[in-house]
Amino acid sequence: MTDPGSIVAKDLVRRFGDIEAVAGIDLEIGPGDIFGFLGPNGAGKSTTVRILTTLLRPTSGSARVAGYDVVTQADEVRSSIGVALQDAAIDPLMTGRELLRLQATLHSIPRQESDEKSEKLLDTVGLTAAADRRVATYSGGMRRRLDLALGLLHEPRVLFLDEPTTGLDPNSRVAIWDEVRKLNRERGTTVFLTTQYMEEADRLAARIAIIDEGKIVAEGTPNELKSRVGDPTVSVTLAETEQRELAEKALATFGAPAPGADGAIAVRLAGGAQRVAGVVRALDEANVKVETIELHMPSLDDVFQMATGRRLEGAHPTRPGAEDEVAEE
Repeated sequence: MTDPGSIVAKDLVRRFGDIEAVAGIDLEIGPGDIFGFLGPNGAGKSTTVRILTTLLRPTSGSARVAGYDVVTQADEVRSSIGVALQDAAIDPLMTGRELLRLQATLHSIPRQESDEKSEKLLDTVGLTAAADRRVATYSGGMRRRLDLALGLLHEPRVLFLDEPTTGLDPNSRVAIWDEVRKLNRERGTTVFLTTQYMEEADRLAARIAIIDEGKIVAEGTPNELKSRVGDPTVSVTLAETEQRELAEKALATFGAPAPGADGAIAVRLAGGAQRVAGVVRALDEANVKVETIELHMPSLDDVFQMATGRRLEGAHPTRPGAEDEVAEE
């Protein structure tokens, strides 16, 4: 049996007809880790989560969560995990407190114990003042925080968060991040986080896997992944566009060309920030009129582009989206 709190998948495959949504992935996540699963819509993120939470059976391969097999020991897996899915349905006519009591009943938690835990969780997620209001009056961020509390009520060893901040405003997103860090720090909960947001994965996850078209294309710590990209990029926006050729010639000695946004000229800058002054001098000596100069350190978006050939946030699947397929089991 694997360590309680861990997640292990070996050669995991899930097909929907001719579409292979998950194409033989391997995962090994230790207890107490925050693991980020990064990828665009249709990449296989949610399908993987549904397998690991026993909502879908794998076509082949195996997976163990909290020490239990997701197929042969599905009941044990369900009792050991908390799940906050992106499309979770919360009854809008019930109050937050009533939903927590219902969740406690489903997990056979005695009333006094459930009331005590509910109060603590409501305080943890900042919903004490709204506990007796109908969920229909909650904002999107409040609903996500309530969903987090519902997933934690039975003190799971592993918590699955499927794109928990999609569609939220920046303040609500930061609030969710704070709660995830807090529960991991104070409870030692293993967190499996799927997201489309690079910043979210970078801030929360100790380790990250990037999935594209059902396959893991990169894995490691955020710093390890970004270090593989190589040198930072210096990006120059010109005051006079007709000087572009002159500017490109001046920048050519500093590094290889890189993709530039909105017409900017960009090159990989070996040596990083200490060479920016040299870039400024070279452009000045070439009489190039510059509007802005920016130094961009490697990001997870750069990692994704290097691994897949395209940008992450806002990218569209290059194959039919298998992730939302409804299939007969």
